[in-house]
Amino acid sequence: MRLPSNRQCGMEGDGKKMDQAPPFRNPFVHVLKFTPLEKAKIALMTVTLFPIRLLIAAFMMLLAWPFAFLASVGRSETTVEPQCLWRRLVDIILKIIMRVMWFAGGFHWMTVKGRRALPTEAPILTLAPHSSYFDAIPVTMTMSSIVMKAESKDIPLWGTLIKYIRPVFVSRSDQNSRKKTVEEIKRRAHSGEWPQIMIFPEGTCTNRSCLITFKPGAFIPAVPVQPVVIRYPNRLVRVIGTQVIIFLHVFEILWLTLCQLHNEFVIEFLPIYTPSEEEKKNPALFAINVRRVMAKALGVPITDYSFEDCQLAMAEGQLRLPVDTCLLEFAKLVRRLGLKPKNTEKVLQEYGNRARKLEGQKLGLEDFAHFLDVPVSDMLRDMFALFDEHEDNNMDIREYVIALSVVCRPAKTLGTMKLAFKMFEAEEDGAITERELAVILKTALGVAHLSVSRLFTAIDTEDTGKITFDKFWSFVEQHPDFAEDYLYTENGTATSKTANGICPDFSPRDHDAAIDGLSKKHN
Repeated sequence: MRLPSNRQCGMEGDGKKMDQAPPFRNPFVHVLKFTPLEKAKIALMTVTLFPIRLLIAAFMMLLAWPFAFLASVGRSETTVEPQCLWRRLVDIILKIIMRVMWFAGGFHWMTVKGRRALPTEAPILTLAPHSSYFDAIPVTMTMSSIVMKAESKDIPLWGTLIKYIRPVFVSRSDQNSRKKTVEEIKRRAHSGEWPQIMIFPEGTCTNRSCLITFKPGAFIPAVPVQPVVIRYPNRLVRVIGTQVIIFLHVFEILWLTLCQLHNEFVIEFLPIYTPSEEEKKNPALFAINVRRVMAKALGVPITDYSFEDCQLAMAEGQLRLPVDTCLLEFAKLVRRLGLKPKNTEKVLQEYGNRARKLEGQKLGLEDFAHFLDVPVSDMLRDMFALFDEHEDNNMDIREYVIALSVVCRPAKTLGTMKLAFKMFEAEEDGAITERELAVILKTALGVAHLSVSRLFTAIDTEDTGKITFDKFWSFVEQHPDFAEDYLYTENGTATSKTANGICPDFSPRDHDAAIDGLSKKHN
């Protein structure tokens, strides 16, 4: 696989040409670097300011609990009671307590720009970028409802505070939970009685270098939304918040942030976005256009990468994706073309059987479209180009099936390799050659070139020039780190394991300064 030098421009949901490229920097990774002076300051604050701030913040949480508990007693989860005087008073008290807590945590300045819309004007607030636990500040400022895991309400102390804002709970144990959540959001948004719902449409945390794909949940109700952007002008808070949410534990979040002398938080309420009739029918288009507005306000680019791409690189399999893998681009195109099968195992086996019958026959673009039963489009051309390594307008469909298997079941290395061997093996002996093993593994890793000589020689102990799947897997069981020992070292490949253990960078590091400069300019 390879990324072609000239890619066709895919179409967005509104039919416009896409104006975004892969992000300069992996949006899910932020390298945390401190100067010697900053390290010394953190060390000093750890033994002086940090314990005091931590105690004050804990005390304010305890102080808020009885008020939240009393206000939550007897409340219905399906209807909204009139906001009587004493409940309004509790609401004000809790906002004051939370503001004191954040002040004690070092957030001395909170700047509010723009006007917050009334619930009747915009029932849903969409916030971005989402980068850390400190993004809870807008929730405590507005006491808006949020979408949260159902397990959160059972956490002592914290669960009571959460229930006070009447969140929409999502249950991981309920297979229909996502559908129920969307229906509940629609019900509240159209009722005209419930508090505003605050949603982070990115669905995960990023490093604020760009806006990733927005999930459609906030836009399915087809009601006006108010975009809200948040910024952390303090560089250390901006970095620490992002880094900690991805890598560190809750205590380390508190430690690193509470050790800062002072922090700043800026929230900007943008004009209400009222969907057109076309956007009401197409939540994906609605989400794309709102994201574009928010990205412009933040001064950051947008990208079609999503957290699913990060999960692909994080998968715990024998094959870890390298930094320069093409599979992230392939996964994005699979999503946009709607090619990810619902019944993964069945479809992959069907594709494998069809590909085996072709016996390595090369396919052109039209044949590729016919194989997938989709029309030819610019996005399909982009996908075809990933496999057209020699730029002769031909591809091996077996490579597509291998790549799809990795994307659909990234942790199941055994399943992918077994499927690949089935497509490539000779009928007479069920074996493959070194060249065929190289094609299989370079496709599974999403790279253009890969040497497998050392690995093949280690497996082919009898020097037959061929290996079977049983031999291959027997070797893998004896050498679980075979890729690290025989592939990455031989090819000088940097894997996701070396890229902070979370997600690999998508692109050259020398663009980082450009993004940092852009962030400073707008933040």
